[in-house]
Amino acid sequence: MSHEEVIEDMSPENMASGDEVGQFDSQIVRTCASTILQNDCPFDFFERSALRNLAKYLNPDLVMPPINVIKAYVFDLYLKEKLKLKQEFATIPNRISLTVDLWESCTTMPYICLTAHFVDADWKLNSKVLNFCRVYPPTGGEMCETMIELLNDWGIEKKIFSLTLDDSFENNVLQEQLKNQLGLQNGLLCDGEFFHVHCFARVLQLIVDEGLQLVSYAVCKIRESILFVRDSKSRMQKFKECVEKVGGVDSSVRLHPDMSMTVNSTYLMLESALKYRSVFESLHLYDDDYKLCPSVEQWKRVEKICAFLLPFSETVNMINGTTHPTSNLYFLQVWKVQCVLVESLGVEDEVIKKMVERMMSEFQKYWDEYSLVLALGAVLDPRMKLSRLAYCYSKLDASTCERKLQDVKSKLYMLFDKYSSKSTSSGVHRTIQDQSSSMPLQKSLSDRVFDELKVHHQQLVTETGKSQLDIYLDESNLDFRSYEDMDVLQWWKSNNDRFPDLSLLACDLLSVPIATVASDYEFCMGSRVFNKYKDRMLPMNMDARFFIRSWLYNFGSNDGEDDDDDFDGEDDDDDFDGEDDDNDFDGEDGDDDFEEMINELDDGEDGDE
Repeated sequence: MSHEEVIEDMSPENMASGDEVGQFDSQIVRTCASTILQNDCPFDFFERSALRNLAKYLNPDLVMPPINVIKAYVFDLYLKEKLKLKQEFATIPNRISLTVDLWESCTTMPYICLTAHFVDADWKLNSKVLNFCRVYPPTGGEMCETMIELLNDWGIEKKIFSLTLDDSFENNVLQEQLKNQLGLQNGLLCDGEFFHVHCFARVLQLIVDEGLQLVSYAVCKIRESILFVRDSKSRMQKFKECVEKVGGVDSSVRLHPDMSMTVNSTYLMLESALKYRSVFESLHLYDDDYKLCPSVEQWKRVEKICAFLLPFSETVNMINGTTHPTSNLYFLQVWKVQCVLVESLGVEDEVIKKMVERMMSEFQKYWDEYSLVLALGAVLDPRMKLSRLAYCYSKLDASTCERKLQDVKSKLYMLFDKYSSKSTSSGVHRTIQDQSSSMPLQKSLSDRVFDELKVHHQQLVTETGKSQLDIYLDESNLDFRSYEDMDVLQWWKSNNDRFPDLSLLACDLLSVPIATVASDYEFCMGSRVFNKYKDRMLPMNMDARFFIRSWLYNFGSNDGEDDDDDFDGEDDDDDFDGEDDDNDFDGEDGDDDFEEMINELDDGEDGDE
């Protein structure tokens, strides 16, 4: 690709006018633009002779639009979609949570990625990349100025609820200065007490790295063993012969090398290798070159670590998923991680015990800082509320349970006061009366009577002095088993009439993200890393291309390649290659883990009763 092809100038003089665009079939222009954006192709993609020849062969009368016409369409689409998103921000009554990630391209140019997380008018959780721009120097002060400009441009400077950041000195400076700036504009609630959220993904990685140090030599041996088997067809064949001779091995399970060196990847590698342990222990009988098998003691330790890492892997799946869960699910997952750490402190293996103690020190810093926001989101899950939160706290440390519970309750009421102050009890009364008086005439008598009954009930509640939060907490919890797959946001949607102020608070708390890795997932997890060619793109081009791909195509369906394609693909019909990807942990197995936590919570409460 030439330098001229890379520098895609979308300045007005290099784009077609409206009249020029109108000369071409709109469907053809739209299809070409969609293909380029969805697959991240250069704008000259349809100028290439092979495609031109193919188009001419399929339809000799087809006139392909030139580059400037496609550019004009893309930029016009970007402006329309940006305006649509800005209007959505202006109309939704709830607030927006942000994640900010700073990273460098391959040419070491620093970029800031700003992502908004919010509940839309249909009560669906959205994550939209708002800006991806260069910031230099990448200091806290410079990033703060950039952030203020970006928020003002989107018109959301007074609608921010929280900001999730990775822990670093510059990020701490950023959040302090940004909190002060937004506070001066009265843009934060409770003086910004709930503004700063720590990124759990980095803490999780530190904890897991600590654990893997214990078995680093064995992990290295397992990794090399898998790569050894994959090295050639002859070695793969010998391995398959060994599988058949040993017997009793589920050959549908795939061997996963941890090429990405992430928590999830390493766990998958260890888990798959353990299922082939007997095969690796016998492989030297079939292949004289194989001398990498871990010892019996190393296999035992890997087995313990693999069981230990399971909840961490599940948490990573939840964080890295393409759909971002609500914060009530985050609380249960983080709580489960801490339960595993607490229980592991009592193991007999002194090496593992010391490892867990080091892990706990890292985890405790995070839990003390962030557990409150997670807990607030959990309370607004009608299956959890305060009673099940009390069980979670008591299982970790019964001596501090009551104090933590009271702290959560007081902060929740303090936060709710900010939402309820916007609508006084008389205002609510008037709204209800207006609704009653404006009932459609075509409603049946039974419907009108039922509506009046609901109005009367709300008036009685108002007269008793109970707030919406009081009523919500006083009501019985929903049964976990009956509402296992419940969409919490849809529950608040259906109860919005009963809890208009509390439902707004629920939207804001439930949309708080636990990690900043959404931008990493969208830009870096696939095969199309932000490379030296994209690094040369003009800012205008970057905005148009990246954001259209994000907003309309979720960065396309082919950004990533299948890292799990074990072996060369020529033996796909063999059972050993594993056509069943159920063990790939693609994020869909989280329901089983959630069901396990549900049963534990219910059993715990039943036991207490």
